[in-house]
Amino acid sequence: MSTLTVVQVGYGVTTQDLGRPGLSDMGLGAAGAADRGSAALANRMVGNRPDAAVLEALLGSVTLRTDAHTVAAVTGAPCPVSIERADGRVRGAAAYEVLLLEPGDTLHVGLPEDRLRAYVAVRGGIAVDPVLGSRSWDSLAQLGPEPLSAGDVLPIGSPGHGPDAGLWPVVDAVPPPLLPWPGDPVLLDVVPGPRDDWFTPEWRTTLTGQDFHVSPDSDRVGVRTTATTPLVRAVAGELPSEGVETGSLQVPPAGSPVLFLADHPVTGGYPVVAVLTPESVDRAAQLRPGDTLRFRTVR
Repeated sequence: MSTLTVVQVGYGVTTQDLGRPGLSDMGLGAAGAADRGSAALANRMVGNRPDAAVLEALLGSVTLRTDAHTVAAVTGAPCPVSIERADGRVRGAAAYEVLLLEPGDTLHVGLPEDRLRAYVAVRGGIAVDPVLGSRSWDSLAQLGPEPLSAGDVLPIGSPGHGPDAGLWPVVDAVPPPLLPWPGDPVLLDVVPGPRDDWFTPEWRTTLTGQDFHVSPDSDRVGVRTTATTPLVRAVAGELPSEGVETGSLQVPPAGSPVLFLADHPVTGGYPVVAVLTPESVDRAAQLRPGDTLRFRTVR
């Protein structure tokens, strides 16, 4: 079996796939890639099925060496990418480009100027042992394949055969998504509810009429925000714990929403004023501490 050797890890790298949905009765969230669109694009570029496992690298900064001919791609945060040959020669490369690696090649993924998470896919997928049907690391439940360390050896799966097998990539490169980074606030679309009636009628103006800033204590569980004007509760009572979805804007007593990401808990005790659209969940997963965002209601 072909393998990747982890030469260097910067700010943290985990394996992620589509997660393990359907286990909420066991108290487990789905987990999976935080920016599902970027992970899916990386898999598509190398010809994988959508459920193949990829590497999710915080602020890029990962170095991998392959022992076989390997097709790879880097998406998400636009990181600098280079390939070092076994003889020491360095070949330029780029994110959002299909990369053809030879045995002994080392793939260097550097620090991006903006955005937070990069995704590295290889043809055949990262074939670490699944846990409860998924190769995703769940940081809240501390479940799944452990985050990577230098020296780890990762098996590469086979593309397979038959109609469900992966196909060779049909494009050499795709343009990175155009996002207003840095500078203008990142716009996130939300659908009101289910507990918007727990807030004063001015909640829409408060939510959509000001800038919010990403707090340093944000993680894969959620993006924590701060703002000048808090959302004000109209209902002062306690809300019984109820199920929450990825993208929920849960509002603690201080009045600044927490945007739930992939590793969020399956239940919450604070009211959810709105829920992000799937595309906006992916955008939220790329927010760095200190970034500015604004909300827009779409209903």
